[in-house]
Amino acid sequence: MFGYYLEIAVRSLRRSMGLTLLMVLAIGFGVGASMTAYAVFRAVSGDPIPWKSSRLFVPQIDAWGPAERGGSGEPQDALAYADAMALMRDHRAARQSAIYAVAPSVLPTDASRTPIPLDGFAVYGEFFPMLDVPFEYGSGWGSGDDARGAPVAVIGDALNRRLFGGANSVGRTVGIDGRGYRVVGVMKPWNPQPAFFDVVDTGGFGGDGPDLFLPFQAAIAAGMENAGSTNCPKGGTPAAPGFAGLQSSACTWIVYMAELDDAAAVRGYRQYLDEYAREQQRLGRFGWSPDNRLRGLRAWLDHEHIVPDDTRVSMLVALGLLLVCLLNTVGLLLTKFLRRSGEIGVRRALGASRSAVCMQFLAEAAVIGMAGGMLGLLLTGFGVLAADQVLPMDLTGLAHVDVSLLLLAVAVAVLATMLAGLYPAIRASRVQPAWQLKTQ
Repeated sequence: MFGYYLEIAVRSLRRSMGLTLLMVLAIGFGVGASMTAYAVFRAVSGDPIPWKSSRLFVPQIDAWGPAERGGSGEPQDALAYADAMALMRDHRAARQSAIYAVAPSVLPTDASRTPIPLDGFAVYGEFFPMLDVPFEYGSGWGSGDDARGAPVAVIGDALNRRLFGGANSVGRTVGIDGRGYRVVGVMKPWNPQPAFFDVVDTGGFGGDGPDLFLPFQAAIAAGMENAGSTNCPKGGTPAAPGFAGLQSSACTWIVYMAELDDAAAVRGYRQYLDEYAREQQRLGRFGWSPDNRLRGLRAWLDHEHIVPDDTRVSMLVALGLLLVCLLNTVGLLLTKFLRRSGEIGVRRALGASRSAVCMQFLAEAAVIGMAGGMLGLLLTGFGVLAADQVLPMDLTGLAHVDVSLLLLAVAVAVLATMLAGLYPAIRASRVQPAWQLKTQ
């Protein structure tokens, strides 16, 4: 029976090609715009490490007091050096790492070449298994290297190809800011978007991924200054100059991540943060009650507003366009169906039920939706390619067209058109046969 309805629907649509084309264009443009916006939104709002994000947390310690919280009432996004080191020493998480951005230069093996500027991070050895960093050769360093501040390094795939031609460089030495560091691991290409391990400094998106990682204490000992953001309370600038002064100040510049395996561990860690803050209060360092935070990774990304307002607005505008297109389609379908009142009256007089008439017109709507979906697929592809004209390049470069997006576009087109055709179909099925036969 459904095949019969489809056959009638195709014949009917062919009889009024102009009206059919208008409806297909309306659905196609609406679906194309909404799917393009969704492709970008999906790219920037997805979970960067879905298999583990529920176990990753970011602690915040209120090191400045209520007067410095601003309108949000939130403590600082990063930690002061003293607090980060205390959390590392106490080690209340399964894995943890203090993190800060560095920007050293590496000296190529060819002395005639100029130094290569790098983007990297100083971290602890637990950073790599905590975030499941993939390795091509070797691995991260161990806790002993952390304790000694050993001059070791993990380098990225791009830097390894640039320095060593992509060969296994584990055990080789690289000159970083005039010091020799032994390579212990070479990462596979790794550039998670957003860069969830340090959205405070990176902003979340863009870049080609980190070039290298160095042991935190080795970077501190080498005086490798923070290349990320540094925030200080009012009147709380470092008393001593330089990098050493920053370490002894209340300024916040260190990002911190902790892996907590279950709800009990999360509760225990929250309790530990409050106990730590109360201890600092007793020591006279904090003159206020604890007001700490412990956010899971997804909540942290939301707190940092990682999904840009541009993409949210674009998504809302595209959905509004789709709604307008559907409303126009409702009017066109209503006009088309009611123009066939005479045909409907004859069918009803011959015994067709209201549900049969309704199904026939819904089949027409489904055919229009399918055709609109095919057009929407084409427009979605062009839209993703052209999205860089209205959104920042580092965001639009993340968007891509895949099978799931294509299937979703067709499903949205068909379902939306059938919903749009529901009211016109019901109205058409209620045509009174006697009245229509009387006017023939």
